[in-house]
Amino acid sequence: MEHVSAFERKQRVVIIGGGPGGYEAALAGAQLGAEVTLIERAGVGGSAVLTDVVPSKTLIASAESAAAIEQADELGVQFFARGDRGRPLRPEVAVNFTKLNKRIRKLAHSQSDDMRQTLESLGVQVVEGEGRFTSPTTVAVSTGGANAKDFDSFELDTAVVSVGARPRVLPSAQPDGERILTWTELYDLKEMPSHLIVVGSGVTGAEFASAYRLLGSEVTLVSSRERVLPGEDTDAADVIEEVFRRGGMHVLNKQRATSVVRDGDEVVVTLSDGREIRGSHCLMAVGAVPNTEGIGLDAAGVQTTESGHIRVNRVARTSVPHIYAAGDCTAFFPLASVASVQGRTAIFHALGDEVRPITLRNVASNIFTYPEIATVGWQQASIDAGEREARVVKLPLSHNPRAKMQGVQDGFVKLIAGTDLGTIVGGVVVAPRASELILPLSLAIEQRLTVDQFARAWAVYPSLSGSVTDVARSMHVAQEQLEP
Repeated sequence: MEHVSAFERKQRVVIIGGGPGGYEAALAGAQLGAEVTLIERAGVGGSAVLTDVVPSKTLIASAESAAAIEQADELGVQFFARGDRGRPLRPEVAVNFTKLNKRIRKLAHSQSDDMRQTLESLGVQVVEGEGRFTSPTTVAVSTGGANAKDFDSFELDTAVVSVGARPRVLPSAQPDGERILTWTELYDLKEMPSHLIVVGSGVTGAEFASAYRLLGSEVTLVSSRERVLPGEDTDAADVIEEVFRRGGMHVLNKQRATSVVRDGDEVVVTLSDGREIRGSHCLMAVGAVPNTEGIGLDAAGVQTTESGHIRVNRVARTSVPHIYAAGDCTAFFPLASVASVQGRTAIFHALGDEVRPITLRNVASNIFTYPEIATVGWQQASIDAGEREARVVKLPLSHNPRAKMQGVQDGFVKLIAGTDLGTIVGGVVVAPRASELILPLSLAIEQRLTVDQFARAWAVYPSLSGSVTDVARSMHVAQEQLEP
């Protein structure tokens, strides 16, 4: 009988958590010929697919459709229904909330099923259950049996932790799943909130406030800071807040919710100044907590921060050389796209493939309000603080002919370039589908293009993307001005 050395066996990769980071790690492991086991308790894709990114952006897509119908009249498009005696009656936009939420849940589960089928077709073993380290090289998985000792055990050479995060819950605002809600519970509602109070004006709060206002709910947004989206570009945040207020949203700045309680079919939110706001529902969007407790990180020797996030370096490696981590459970950058790159990078590093450490400065991100905010690279706040010398130029979308055709009133393109050669180092786009318009700026930053090189690229006329090349063209400096 032929003897196979232990050194000739496949590398054993065990992944705890099937979110974007875990999924991409599993794909990369299978691609590189490893023996991959993925452990997931809810479904492949994790919360990003089942209760967070995919559902929320599906909701937002429906909200944008409602907004487009409402604004069609400004473009000369009107909808009529024939009433009595053939007279035209103007119909109201109606949102079938039950159908909307049913579609959201169906789409999320369909996406999860597709991801699982992809993994299994590549030979990845998908195990349903909760995984935890029992040693640095062993992971146990509860099988869900009646006996607490029922579990499977997996030996590993490399591990990737991608367990994600869950909504932060405040003692003074306990969710009940009916009136006081986290963002994971919104899709179980049977009726549209008549008045939704959103506590928290960060990305999650702003996105849901924007969507529900477009869908027709009365919305009150409680912000503890001077403006909504306090961590974003100031000009961009100002545009969004102006759009919110103009659309009828109640924005309460510099206010904290000291308590949220239910009163029959209403919720009562008490503010820091003593006022009480009553609504039909309240969404708590006050941050997230990593799902790192109870998974045996101590047994594995993995270091975490005070908040419970896993410390990782730029190749997603933890304090234990053969254990990596990806996604919102890490102290890195809470974006699904970053989690995906972390997962791939971890496996490439562990299995000896080519690795490029992640540069957070080059990460593009997007806020799916209406309009959207997309950013990449250095931002104006850092330039104003003197962290880097650069020129900043902003061009309003109101100057763009395609924007005028489409009735776009709000938005801009902002470009940030070095003062020496004019190398593009950052950008902001506020526009419908800004998430699609930011890609050329991401490419420019990755390839270290100057504003002149970027401006030579052809943009379709008329197009919103034309504003991106226009602002680059406006930053041209004549050659004689560059000479000493």
